[in-house]
Amino acid sequence: MIHPWLQESWQRLVGLGGRLPHALLFVGPEGLGKRELADALAARLLCAAPAADGHACGHCVPCQLRLSGNHPDLLPIVPEADAASESEAGEGGDAGEAGSGKKKSSQIRIEQIRDLQEALSVTGHQSSRRVIVVDPAEAMNAFTANALLKLLEEPPEGCVFLLVSSAPRRLLPTIRSRCQQWSFARPAADVVAQWLAGPDAPPADLLALTGGMPLAAQRLAKTGSDALLRRFVKDIAALPAGDPLKLAGQWESWLKSKEALAAGFGMPQLVEWLQRWVTDLASLRLGGRLRFFPGEDGVIAALAQRTSVAAVTNCYNELARIRRVAQHPLNARLMLEDMLLRYARAVTGTRR
Repeated sequence: MIHPWLQESWQRLVGLGGRLPHALLFVGPEGLGKRELADALAARLLCAAPAADGHACGHCVPCQLRLSGNHPDLLPIVPEADAASESEAGEGGDAGEAGSGKKKSSQIRIEQIRDLQEALSVTGHQSSRRVIVVDPAEAMNAFTANALLKLLEEPPEGCVFLLVSSAPRRLLPTIRSRCQQWSFARPAADVVAQWLAGPDAPPADLLALTGGMPLAAQRLAKTGSDALLRRFVKDIAALPAGDPLKLAGQWESWLKSKEALAAGFGMPQLVEWLQRWVTDLASLRLGGRLRFFPGEDGVIAALAQRTSVAAVTNCYNELARIRRVAQHPLNARLMLEDMLLRYARAVTGTRR
């Protein structure tokens, strides 16, 4: 599916025809539909008879193989955790179900690239064209990225690489230089407003929380994150008069609750929400507007009167540091205490 804000880019891609480069890098904020665009392009490239609008026909043998998940020339490279989630979603499974075994990796492993190299060393099955979709490309460490780089530098004939990234600066410069980069920005307000008129529109507070990223907000709505957001706002708004250490204990239990696990809500998301709350606090303190929590202007305005630009800026930088290790905290309770104490100092000027 090509969303309205990506239609122009889709038409440009279709218009390239045989001039399409061997590697494209789709970059932009998370929640725009970059992966959907890459999947649609992959489908077109493998289709035996694309339709007039550029999309795959959906009826030919290659399309049937792709739709059944068995096309041998479509090679997705995604983290194990993402692959498992997609599989469970397709089978109606529960990603949080007990007994699922060892936790899947959130990284693209070098073994996946080695398997890809082996797969590309043999002739394609259905046609002379093969498509590799790497998403998210920033999930590769240096060793994995260098292994992929060798393929990008000397691509097998007929191969097209489609890389998707929400954090292109985390990619090796050499990988970026081997790809034609397509950048996507936040959709225009009028386009989003038209989309919001549809039946699947997410709540306005979730759309604001994601910075106006429609699909990111839609995903949050489907997981019931609106209730999680309400609790977050209630807790953090009351913190200046409360105890950061007590709240840290409550949040530790919250992250382990069935509600949070079912929504896929963990430490990285919690840190990100607090960082966005502080971003709005800093913006208001500097005379700007609220971007992520526009419905909490009264609360944030009151907090802004109690802090300084230096304090809130320092808090933001500390949260950015914490966010870098939030995926694998050594001690969740200590991380929460550290994070909330730093926030409390910024908004109260105390060391509670």
